[in-house]
Formats: sequence, C-alpha cells, structure tokens
Amino acid sequence: MSARWTPGLLLATTAALQEVLDFAQPADAVLGNFFRIRRQLGHRDRGLIADMVYAVLRHRRWLESLSGVVTPRRMLLAALVKLEGQPLGVLEHFAKQDELPWLAQVKAAQREGLPPAVRLDLPDWIYDRLLAQFTATEVESLGRALQRPAPLDLRVNTFKTTREQAMEKLHADGIECEPARYSPAGIRLTQKPAINRHPLFESGAIEVQDEGSQLLAFLVAPRRQDMVVDFCAGAGGKTLALGAMMHSQGRLYAFDVSDKRLGNLRPRLKRSGLSNVFPQRIAGSNDSHVKRLAGKVDRVLVDAPCSGLGTVRRNPDLKWRQTQADIGEMTTKQSEILSSAAKLLKPGGRLVYATCSLLQEENQAVVETFLAAHPAFRAVNACGALKPLGIDLDTGDYLRLRPDMHETDGFFAAVMEHAKA
Repeated sequence: MSARWTPGLLLATTAALQEVLDFAQPADAVLGNFFRIRRQLGHRDRGLIADMVYAVLRHRRWLESLSGVVTPRRMLLAALVKLEGQPLGVLEHFAKQDELPWLAQVKAAQREGLPPAVRLDLPDWIYDRLLAQFTATEVESLGRALQRPAPLDLRVNTFKTTREQAMEKLHADGIECEPARYSPAGIRLTQKPAINRHPLFESGAIEVQDEGSQLLAFLVAPRRQDMVVDFCAGAGGKTLALGAMMHSQGRLYAFDVSDKRLGNLRPRLKRSGLSNVFPQRIAGSNDSHVKRLAGKVDRVLVDAPCSGLGTVRRNPDLKWRQTQADIGEMTTKQSEILSSAAKLLKPGGRLVYATCSLLQEENQAVVETFLAAHPAFRAVNACGALKPLGIDLDTGDYLRLRPDMHETDGFFAAVMEHAKA
C-alpha cells in the first residue's frame, strides 16, 4: 500500500466508516466524536480518514454494487482501487486471500451499463424526483456534479475590508484565490488550506460561506436603517452578511429555535465587529418575540429548514439519511414558517424564501401555495433584483442555482413584496 496508508490506518478508517454508515447522526458529528475518542490519531491521519469516509459516502451505491458482500471493509477496499487507483500488487499485502479474486474484478469493473441512479450514486426516490423536474441529460449532469467535492468559498466582511484587500493578503501568504463568479463579496480558493487559522479569519474579515448562500443576502438587499429579520438564522452566516451590507446600522434580528446554533453565531458575531445584530432564541413561529414585530419589519429572510439536497457535495450523507417521508414533513413545516414570517412585514416590505434543496416541492410549490393564500404579496423577479447589484444571472423568475451550471451549492430563492397600503 502507498506510504500514506498503513494496516492500522486502514483498520481505523474501516471503524470510522462503520459508525458513519449507521446514519444515526450527521457524518461530521460522528467523525468528530470518533476523533475525540482516538486522540492518538495525528492531524494527517485524521484528514486521510475523513477524506476516504466522505469519498465512500459520495460513491456509496456504486461501491456497494462492486462489493458483492457489502461491508465497510469491502467498500473501503473498492474505493482504494477505483477512487484512489491503488495497484492490486500493493493491496494484496493487506487483503485476505478470498478477497484477491474479487479485487481483480473490481479493478476491471466500469460504471457504464449500470442503472442511472446507481451510476450517479443517488437513492432511487431522489433520482426519480429529479427526473420529474429535469431531462435525463440534465439529471446526469447534476448527478455527476454532486459526486464531486465542493470548493472552498469565502465571504469578505465588507464592514472591515474590501475583497481586493483580502485577496491581496491571501496572495501574499501564498494562498491561491480568485474572485467569485457571481458574489461581489465572494472569494474562491483553489485549494483548502486551514483558513480558520489565518489572521483574516481570526479578525472576522472573512468567513467561510458558499457563494450561492452569499447571494441570498443580496436578494434581501437591506438598507442601512432597515429593521431586518433572519427568521431561521442557524449559525448566522447569512445574518453576518446582512449586517455587513447594513454597515452595522439599523436593527437585525437573528431568530432560531436552537440555542446551540445561536451559540455558534456569537463568537462569529464578536469577530465580525457588527453591533446591529441581535440573536434571539424563539420557541416557534408564534413566539412573543415574533408577535411583537408584526407589521414592523422592512426585510425578512426565511432560509427554511429543508432536505439540504443541494449541499450533498459537502454533506454526502444527507442523500442517504433523508427519506421520502421526511420531505412531506418538511414541506408542511416550510409553509407554516413562511406564513408566520410574512406577518412581520410592513407594507412595501420584502420577503425572501430560500432553501438549499433541489426539489420542486420544497421550493416553487411552497411559494406558489403561499402566494395563492396571501393576495397581499406578489412575486418579484429574483434575477432582476440582482442585476442592479452587478450580479448577472438568468434562472427565470426564481433564483435556481445548480452545482453543475453555477459551481455553487444547489439553492432556490423567491423574492416577494408586501403590497403597499
């Protein structure tokens, strides 16, 4: 085996993969716990283990089809052969005798001829849903993009610095980067350095944020003295983007039902230097903190809880952890949240509904149902709303971002306005 793999590392990776494939928790949480228990593993070994586990998750169906007897060990060995290109002559020093003929078959196997869902490493139900929305050629393109790791994007905190200044500092420190394709505040790195140790990150001048996610803040387009609500703020990536666009003026409420997620926002908020952000845990859509703002807010962002299927490049376990039943529950929750958030808007206010899902029932269907039930709101062309900001996209009335077309995570967003009295 190559110098970077040892029998002990292969054993540890197999154990990690076994735990992740139980799908009891998100993969990153499982690996985090796995590494905490095994403190003897060095930084390099942890990186190799994590990279291989995520590679198996991205290509799970194909690797299972190659494995015969499907076990974490066999999937890992198949991944070493097909994804890493390890020679059989090296692997035979670690493989069991009865695995050698099978490994030779794996080496010769091709994806061509397999069912499309297997070839694209998608559960049948997800493949069928995508095929109902797109052509077979489009699903093929999208599926292949979802099999690849996502790039590392940064958002510049424009309250502290400019993109040009940030890029100059990164280049000076030997970090290759380029301006993001669409986001005026975005930077794309060509590699994945430990950016959380860089002075720009530690000072709050940059944040890690996918370019597609950055565009949602530009759709909200808050003005300096506005009252703004990020209704499902989570750890606050979009909240901080909105606060910077407001130049730390006005009032920006970060609502979420999770203390833990808001707890993750607080150190980021401190680094950002923003003083106009007010994190607030709410018990739900009818919380008193929500009710007291009814009819008073200029801008509301609803980045709704969703299947997250647009982010499987980063979180490949999502496509295996989600079920069809989950989607039905999700769309009910999304409609309830959107209706509650809409009550906050004053006449003339803007409401942005967004998800990181690729599925129409979580996206356009939710918006159209909302508009039919709320005649005081009208849809605004999302791409048209971005053009004055120099963001040139044409995805129709709604913002629809796809990894294969736009090299971002998959995102959907709709812009709506409350009719003036």
